[in-house]
Amino acid sequence: MLRKFRVNINDKEYMVEMEELTETPSTPQHEPITKVAPLPKADPKPLTPPVEPVAQGNGEAITAPMPGNILDIRVSVGESVVENQVVAVLEAMKMENEIVAPRSGTITAISTTKGSTINVGEAIVYLT
Repeated sequence: MLRKFRVNINDKEYMVEMEELTETPSTPQHEPITKVAPLPKADPKPLTPPVEPVAQGNGEAITAPMPGNILDIRVSVGESVVENQVVAVLEAMKMENEIVAPRSGTITAISTTKGSTINVGEAIVYLT
């Protein structure tokens, strides 16, 4: 048996058709619900507090291409690096991703620590 119901969601009315699979005579009859209680408002605060960078450096920031955990920092401040040298290892989706220097230069600051969580676009190290 096909039954029709009128449902109000967020002050919008919808007509819903449902198929009744079994008919039970002992099923209690209820009054239709005319008002749906509003859902609680979402908390605008982030679930995790923002992480303050360990250091802010001069030059070009080498940033995280995806969110993940920093497994290893393979450079130190003042170290010279060459293009495509691995500067950090980022774990994302159970994969280890090597973050490399886009060009040769000197590391001026390291703005994260081993074991920390990082988001997309956050600086890992700074290069001049």
